[in-house]
Amino acid sequence: MLEVLQPTEEPGWVLAHEGYSVLTESAVESRFALGNGFLGMRASRSTGRGPTWASWLGYIRWASWPRCYVAGLFDLPNTEPPVPALVPVADWSRVRLILDGEPLVAREGEVLHGLRRLDMRRGLLLSEWTHRTPAGITASGHELRLLSLADRAVGLQLQRIVLDRDGIEVRLEASFGLAGLGMEPVRLESDLGAWRTEGTGKVVAMAGAASLNLNDVSLRPERPFPLRWVWRWRSTAGEVAEFARLVAVARADRSAEDPAPQATAALERSTAVGWRAILQEHEAAWDAHWSDSGIRIDGDDDLQRALRFAVYHLTSAANPDDDRVSIGARALTGDAYFGHVFWDTEIYLLPFYTAVWPEAARALLMYRYHTLPGARAKAALCGFRGALYPWESADTGVETTPESVLGPDGKPIEILTGKMEHHISADVAYAVWQYWRATGDDDFFRDAGAEILLETARFWASRAVAEADGRHIRGVIGPDEYHEDVDDNAFTNVMARWNIARALEALDLLRARWPDRASTLRERLALDESELDDWRDAMGRIVTGLDPATALYEQFAGFHALKRLNVSDYADHALPIDVVIGREQTQGSQVVKQADVVALIALLPEAFSGHGATINFRHYEPLCAHGSSLSAAMHARVAARLGDADMALRYMRETAALDLDPDPNSAGGIRIAGLGGLWQAAVLGIAGLNLMGEALELDPKLPRTWNRLTFKVRWRGRSVSLSLARDAVEATLIEGDAMDITIAGLTQTLNARSPLRVDLSSEALPSVAEVEA
Repeated sequence: MLEVLQPTEEPGWVLAHEGYSVLTESAVESRFALGNGFLGMRASRSTGRGPTWASWLGYIRWASWPRCYVAGLFDLPNTEPPVPALVPVADWSRVRLILDGEPLVAREGEVLHGLRRLDMRRGLLLSEWTHRTPAGITASGHELRLLSLADRAVGLQLQRIVLDRDGIEVRLEASFGLAGLGMEPVRLESDLGAWRTEGTGKVVAMAGAASLNLNDVSLRPERPFPLRWVWRWRSTAGEVAEFARLVAVARADRSAEDPAPQATAALERSTAVGWRAILQEHEAAWDAHWSDSGIRIDGDDDLQRALRFAVYHLTSAANPDDDRVSIGARALTGDAYFGHVFWDTEIYLLPFYTAVWPEAARALLMYRYHTLPGARAKAALCGFRGALYPWESADTGVETTPESVLGPDGKPIEILTGKMEHHISADVAYAVWQYWRATGDDDFFRDAGAEILLETARFWASRAVAEADGRHIRGVIGPDEYHEDVDDNAFTNVMARWNIARALEALDLLRARWPDRASTLRERLALDESELDDWRDAMGRIVTGLDPATALYEQFAGFHALKRLNVSDYADHALPIDVVIGREQTQGSQVVKQADVVALIALLPEAFSGHGATINFRHYEPLCAHGSSLSAAMHARVAARLGDADMALRYMRETAALDLDPDPNSAGGIRIAGLGGLWQAAVLGIAGLNLMGEALELDPKLPRTWNRLTFKVRWRGRSVSLSLARDAVEATLIEGDAMDITIAGLTQTLNARSPLRVDLSSEALPSVAEVEA
């Protein structure tokens, strides 16, 4: 067993944390979390941490916050306000080691050595520790944990324990900690448990098997309770105890369904092949994913590590086999935001999946298709037509943003994002169009995507009020959430116009290619020509805030009249700027929470003619206080496209630091949107990748400190390897038919088994006139 407990030796693949501090423990548990899109597990220590339970004493900080999650397992807890939340399931990793009747607990005795490693290459959590008890007994241990990427129902835990003394009465207990917390047990058997959520009626089943070998001899366990194993022996100094546990999990979304047979079957197939095969298949699955989605930077080891960390968590978060779930703001790594899904998924995560793992992208978009009824219901409740997606979504697509929360003084604070942050509908539509253009997945477009486009466009047409000077979208919140209840937010309005235009284009496409589908859909949606005429009017007359004389968008009506604030004066404050200067002054100032107009530059560069993108970026970049983890990466992407590599790298490093710094504030889970944004900054920003044209497009602008950037991309059924240096680009068609590729404005044909090299020297590139000709 010892050989598999060693980390990957190649540099840059392993993150390590040594020692223990109550101030950083929860953050480490988030950073080193495991996941496979169906299961998630925080990197809590399994041995010696002591019990954990819920407490109302808010001033007490838990030294550890062990959590295991199942994607889509939501319930309505007894909170005020009542908000659907992802339910933690039984912690199946806990091990208690009792020596001469005294439990081994980290806070007692002396921890001589403690090291946790996240082996990103293999998708493993590796731990090692040496603990001297108050009685002077020294115990050492190594551990491996994984959630299988090859069989998402399965988890594996291995431990190797050695004592330094003879004659110690040893008791090792392995159990499923907190089993049933917040859920009703419906089935408890020796190797199987099933629990039902009280509110939503979902059922989760967990099956387990465990074994212990002492010097390669199997010990028979006591089985006092379901899913609990106890071994006893008297120690010999230096002898090795090897513990192995397999777990299998299944979820049912209706109380009448029984997931136990699925969990049992998964456990049976795992135990039949053994833990070594489980580990090998898991490592092979990770190897395949790294081959498809890995990024290699020659010349920047820090950002190389950060991008691997980003790809690790992005890969861990998605499950292409389940299109009824999406990815929450903290994925399956922590409790922050209750597991809710935001616009983060479509705008910050989908580009990665679309480019390297389109099967996962499709499943995430099908989640939005399945939750269209909830979006329609919200639009109707707000007095509009079509589909208004919830700002926060759980499993049903019903709005889950609380209407108010209690402030520190006990008074209610109204939460307006769920009522006013409507750009989410255009964000979903944008992701639908981007996915279809990049993949050519006509089945998705015809059967699901087009309907999303039409229903979101219908919402915008009904939302945009016709007035004498155009059509206005009043009373909204844009990405800049420091300013609430504003009129004509530029990001919202321009995205709305774009959404309507794409819906009309989609309808024309349906008519031309699938006329029966077009007819059926129009009839089912009761979409007549008079309504389409209203869409065309809205598309042309929704005001955008663009001043043709200056090429500057006004972020929202009246923004330019607000007080100018020197945001850089507050850069050194540990607290967000709105906390430092107060809510009232923030709302009255030209200070931006996160990329707003800047995000528009990234998503719709065609909305900025001439030098418009540069003009708007230089205007708004100094005004941004980056009060959201989403902000810096979007600024990095835009700075890279505008040729400011130094600023792009600075913002990329800021994004990476959010979850990689020694003491990050990520106790509630990793900020997966920021990690998706970091990938975008490198691939869509620095590499200049565009998947939405008639050819695969690249316009690289490598920083002078980078020697080479290498990655793969999938585009319309092809797989392409790209290697970018400052003086040349090399492209290889790995799989699929010949295709056109545009590099720095020059379009050429890329054939299989015939690598293409394009010289980027100024002498080799065509002039603008030659390209246009």
